[in-house]
Amino acid sequence: MEILKDVVLVLHFLGLAGILGGVLAQRRANPRRIDALVWHGSLTQLVTGVALVGLNEATGDDVNNVKIGVKLLILLVITALAWRYRKAEAVATSVWGAIGLLTVANVAIAVLWH
Repeated sequence: MEILKDVVLVLHFLGLAGILGGVLAQRRANPRRIDALVWHGSLTQLVTGVALVGLNEATGDDVNNVKIGVKLLILLVITALAWRYRKAEAVATSVWGAIGLLTVANVAIAVLWH
């Protein structure tokens, strides 16, 4: 079971890399866009995050449900923004920045909230 959890965690990190990579790739673009990498990265994070919680619950590991709820809410906002603007020819800097900042906030919550 530990190997499965580790594989799912690696996939979760790859989803994170997809979101951040997609955002950072657009930092100098004019106009900025939300590319498929951000959209698919957010979906990957969503699916693997739910799987990680389920696997941890199944193995009897402690799960901080409040922390997971906050992270899920942030990820749902990221996913909604990515879905809404995935086909737009250009997005406002505020949308692009929000996705990046919310992603970094989710990482900070994951690491710092004990």
